[in-house]
Amino acid sequence: MSSTSLWYATRASGIMALILLTLTMVLGLTTTTRARARNWPGFAQQEMHRRISMIAVAFLGIHIVTSVLDTYVSISWASVVVPFVSAYGQFWVGVGAIALDMMLAVFVTSVLRARMRPGTWRAVHWLAYLSWPVALAHSFGMGTDAGERWVIVLGVACVASVAAALLWRVRATSRQTSARTARALVPGVPPKHLELGGRPRAESRRV
Repeated sequence: MSSTSLWYATRASGIMALILLTLTMVLGLTTTTRARARNWPGFAQQEMHRRISMIAVAFLGIHIVTSVLDTYVSISWASVVVPFVSAYGQFWVGVGAIALDMMLAVFVTSVLRARMRPGTWRAVHWLAYLSWPVALAHSFGMGTDAGERWVIVLGVACVASVAAALLWRVRATSRQTSARTARALVPGVPPKHLELGGRPRAESRRV
């Protein structure tokens, strides 16, 4: 494959990875708030989130491999994971390495989730939210097309989408907290887990 082909592949895969990572962020934020589309079960949204994450990792892999193989610039395999050691574009390649390291931590812990404590997994998984703005900064700091109007519009759309999802989560969490507080203050109102399950166990044994 020629250097020109690798260059185009690097640009295209980088943009696709950014779009897919943005979708992953949006789905992750809305799934956390238990938002559900009408006639769309929760497991379907979680499965879509997982599959889009995997596709994003695939495009990210293509972006990395083509960047390293392109002989027009000098980007080593080490500089892909070790920040700020690249001979070319030291700062912005380093920013990309930081984003990649955080994404790898999230990916590995997701695979090993069944063997980890929930609190530990949740703490590491928060890196996914931090890796997205870092990856966005890498895209516009390093990207050849960063100054193009359509790329700028795409970047604004990505930021707006994540901001809207984050606002949704904050508002939904606030409503859920207010509802729980109001429920606790009303005497005689059973806990939420009893509303669908009927009477408490002690009462169900009475004849």
